[in-house]
Amino acid sequence: MSETPKRRRGDRRDAVLLRETDALHFIMGIIYPHRADNEAYIAERIDLEPIKAYLAKKNVEGIEFKYTFFHVIVAALVKTITIVVLVFALIYFLFPIYWAIIASTKTPSQMTGSNGLWFAVGLSDLPAAIAKNYGTLIGWTRGQFWRWVLNSLIYSGVSALVGTLVAVMAGYATAKFNFKGKNLAIGVIMGCMLMPAALLTIPQYSIFHAMHLTNTMLSIIIPCCVSPFGFFLGRVYAQTSVPNELLEAARIDGASEARIFFTIVLRILAPAMVTIFLFLFVATWNNFLLPLMMVSSDTLKPVTLGLYGMVSLATFTDRGALMMGALLGVLPVIVLFLGLQRYWQAGLAAGAVKG
Repeated sequence: MSETPKRRRGDRRDAVLLRETDALHFIMGIIYPHRADNEAYIAERIDLEPIKAYLAKKNVEGIEFKYTFFHVIVAALVKTITIVVLVFALIYFLFPIYWAIIASTKTPSQMTGSNGLWFAVGLSDLPAAIAKNYGTLIGWTRGQFWRWVLNSLIYSGVSALVGTLVAVMAGYATAKFNFKGKNLAIGVIMGCMLMPAALLTIPQYSIFHAMHLTNTMLSIIIPCCVSPFGFFLGRVYAQTSVPNELLEAARIDGASEARIFFTIVLRILAPAMVTIFLFLFVATWNNFLLPLMMVSSDTLKPVTLGLYGMVSLATFTDRGALMMGALLGVLPVIVLFLGLQRYWQAGLAAGAVKG
């Protein structure tokens, strides 16, 4: 039997160069079909070197050019679409804040008689316009505005802290321990995620009224401390981020379950706890129906309910002052998100990969 002669290295290199040239002309024919053979004309308009380098690299790896070209086009298309979508999403989320900043400097007549996308006064007059609307806001709220903001901070902060600890403890217990009724308890709690929170407001009011706790801070803090979604996140993170070997080693060393949880588990789940804390904080801050049902005293209202009461007045017409209050009322949440962004992103990734 005759042995098939091996292709020489020079022939292989020539074949690679020929395939590179054909593929480059193929791509140029797609981009500029009427000048496909004029590489100088195309080189004046686009940079061909990255394409040549990429095609040469793929040839060494033995990938066919029709698939390589398809990969290049699809990758560029996906990148372009991603950038466009992200830009639109950025505009969608930032435009309301921008509009609130503009509107918070305007008087009622300027709200309808000026450009809605820019200030109604010159930049040098902005401090006076801001001070005027701020004074109007404080007047309409009878000096209670910052008290409402403080109440919201207390409700959201305490509820988020206690709720995060409860959610992580419950999630850790159901993830790492076996006990009777475990699956039933998980099913009931997960089923509660499907129930709208507003549906529970009336029963909660009846319970707290019977306990003489209405019109108190506890009537808002206690219901907001329980979060089925927080339990779900805590359980998932505990399942995937806490190794059983570490728990067994701690038990062998004589550590109690409480010590294991508070000194080991909480540190491992710290990024996940930040995520749960932010979800609970924002949910409590934006809660409107529960405070509306539970509290009636002006000194106990959160900022959302306080601004609603101001708008409900028949004589209220100053929308600029309202936008000033809304903007100042959301600043603590923005500051919190920006301050905890690094931990929050780490918490979202925690538990995504096993091991």
